[in-house]
Amino acid sequence: MDPINTGPEAYGHDSDGTTPRQRPPRESLTNDFGQSTPPLARTARLVTGDFLLTVNPVDGSEIEPCPPTERPGRPEKRTAAERAEYERAALPPVPPGPARPELPLLERQDDRERLVRLLARGRSVRLTGPAGSGRTALLDLVADDCSDLAPDGVVRLTGFHRAPEDLLRDLFHAVHKAPEYRPDHQELLELVRDIGAVVVVDDLEFGGAGLDELIDATPECAFLLGATPDVPAPSADSAVEEVVLGGLDRAGGVDILERAVGRVLTEEEANWAGDLWFESEGLPLRFVQAGALLLQRDQRRASTGAVDEFGVFEDALPADAPIDTEAGEEAPLPSLGEAAAPAPLLAARLSASARATLRFAVALGGEVPHQAHLPALVGDTHADAALGELAGCGLVSPVGSRYRLASGVLQQLEAAGYADDAEAQALTAARHYSWWAGHPSVTPERVCAEADAILAALAVLVPAAVPPAEGEESTPVRLARTAAPAFAAGLHWSAWERALRAGVEASRLAGEVGDQAYFHHELGVLALCGGRLDRARAELEASIGLRGALSDKRGTTAGRRALALVADRSGEVLPVLAAMSGDEVPDARHEESISPAGGGTRPFPAVHSPTSETIVTPRVEQEPVRRGGVAGLGRMARRNLVAVGSGVLLTAVLGTVVGLGMTSHDNADNPSNNVSVNPSASEGTGDGGVGADPGQTSGTSHQGAPTTRPTNPGPDGSLGTSDDPTAPTDSVTPSAAPSGTQGSGSGGGTPSTPTKPTSSKPTTPSSPGSPSTGTPSGGSTTSPPPTGGSGSPSESADPTPTDASNSASGPASDSPSVTMSSPSGSVTPGTSTGTVI
Repeated sequence: MDPINTGPEAYGHDSDGTTPRQRPPRESLTNDFGQSTPPLARTARLVTGDFLLTVNPVDGSEIEPCPPTERPGRPEKRTAAERAEYERAALPPVPPGPARPELPLLERQDDRERLVRLLARGRSVRLTGPAGSGRTALLDLVADDCSDLAPDGVVRLTGFHRAPEDLLRDLFHAVHKAPEYRPDHQELLELVRDIGAVVVVDDLEFGGAGLDELIDATPECAFLLGATPDVPAPSADSAVEEVVLGGLDRAGGVDILERAVGRVLTEEEANWAGDLWFESEGLPLRFVQAGALLLQRDQRRASTGAVDEFGVFEDALPADAPIDTEAGEEAPLPSLGEAAAPAPLLAARLSASARATLRFAVALGGEVPHQAHLPALVGDTHADAALGELAGCGLVSPVGSRYRLASGVLQQLEAAGYADDAEAQALTAARHYSWWAGHPSVTPERVCAEADAILAALAVLVPAAVPPAEGEESTPVRLARTAAPAFAAGLHWSAWERALRAGVEASRLAGEVGDQAYFHHELGVLALCGGRLDRARAELEASIGLRGALSDKRGTTAGRRALALVADRSGEVLPVLAAMSGDEVPDARHEESISPAGGGTRPFPAVHSPTSETIVTPRVEQEPVRRGGVAGLGRMARRNLVAVGSGVLLTAVLGTVVGLGMTSHDNADNPSNNVSVNPSASEGTGDGGVGADPGQTSGTSHQGAPTTRPTNPGPDGSLGTSDDPTAPTDSVTPSAAPSGTQGSGSGGGTPSTPTKPTSSKPTTPSSPGSPSTGTPSGGSTTSPPPTGGSGSPSESADPTPTDASNSASGPASDSPSVTMSSPSGSVTPGTSTGTVI
């Protein structure tokens, strides 16, 4: 088989056409040799408002007006099953390991029933309680009780680091099916106005006017809001009910301790619990952590013999945890100070993986990485079980779809020295997230779920960014460059903006000019999508300037296209060349007539032509017309100006054609009626026709000297004297040569033999095969001067007269006058004694 020109075997069949052969795919042959080509950059196409946004992580996102065929229809609402699946995916993951005992909701039944009654009436309620008061657990129970109150069910949202606009968009996507679509603000308000649901928002961080905006935008929704006392209260005229959540009584605290240790408390332990209740004001979280201390105390009381008998549990104990040598020896209870700040003591008795996880959480500002990242971060394949240990001790609490350090734990661990290597831990996390966020198998939604941890790593590393070593890459710049496109594609645009601003600062400190230009471009596109045109213009101009310094042609083109769209939306007129949305714009040059003799010096060498002398000069860019310009042109877009100019030009052309047709209808001298069968080639060079020199005017030469006036054409198309006795006679330049002689043109040469002037009456038409012999009155026939490449006189000149048709070399040149000597006298090139035909 020919490996180049394959036969039927190439299509999976043998040459006889009997049995098909299965060929292995081409990719399988090279899998063992590694990846041959780098993975392609992931792009995403989004519709946001009136724009079609293409997220490009290489050269910068491209934005254009959305075509009508790309615009999605009105989003549909999710069904009950789809809402349940969406809500299940938004819950925090269940920690691995043995199931923890469910603690009952103690002393909250009255509050639970009151909240359900208010929501059933369509009222919005704010549940206010300190951190650790059991507010989240109560909200979950009330949400389950209200699952059938509203047509769109119950929607659970998190208000942690979320603005009113963010919550409206989260509500929209929770109820509607709208992938890769981000409506603008006005359309968003129209869509959420039709939502009827019970919206549960925990960890709310705003109140006042922001809360009024959220509630007014959704009149068919009833909100159940959870906030701490330090959050601003609702406005005075809002219809939000306030419910305050307090602590438990002493009996409730003791009940939590007994359920945590699985036994009845001793008298000493009950007294210790009473002191703790007085100090903690009955917060349930403090009793959960105190129960973990008692449980660890019971584990420490285990004898060494039990450990030897069940050696499989030996690895579960930390290396530095002391084991009592004598069975049944009593361990002292923690002091009241240790019970008030139990985090360091609890952490010291956990596994090494759990303590390493706490160090990462402290470095990331309290954000606990997802349990799937812990094995790679900690370096232990079983490190995902550390999340279960932390949750069982009450050191972490759920926030949205993730976990954070519980209230007060971050400050306690920092005081215990867990923040000493925070920068090194953040650097390790940033390197891991840079690799993970750029992996092809990771979806933008998964990256958005880890947005807070990624942004926390950037917040630690960006202020300390330095130029990297040769051949290396700045870690914070790489992380921002990798995560920002994922945030944009995942529609988490608040995180997208924060990542871009961190990337700008990191690239500036690290000296990465190309990355800095990319971040400025993305900020300009983001501002354009939000309608902030002034901000978009400033960011895009900064990006174009940086990329111009780097000769980044593709990036500059993307920036110019976005800047042209900004100008179109703002009604400004940019310079045509600077705003072209195409390839690189070359230097603009154009031809213009040379200035008369005696003018200024020429900036560029002259370009000679048979009809006129031109020079090439740079075109002067016009200043951009701003708003309020003359006749309102500053408010017109570039495309509108092009359309208006085309219309004016078309009107002028049509008017000229109609005018010429009307004026030449009954004219006896109509040139169309006076064309001979074989017209002379010299016709129209000086009569103002198409072939005439535009620089010549009737009665005056280009240099200001009077010239002869051509007469009307004869019947054969030649130029003769006019029969009208009142017609003015043509004047001859005083300094010209005698009648019948003429210079040899701009290049010089031997003058031609003079001929006799023609008679005053028109000549008869010549035969079709003979050339025209008519000449103007007082004119002469000349021979074209042979010139060399430089315009110097030819070495050989033919003195024989030539046909008049060969003398139409155009009007005289306006180059400086040079007097040449000839047998007939001195002649100045560039001036003629008669009309040049």
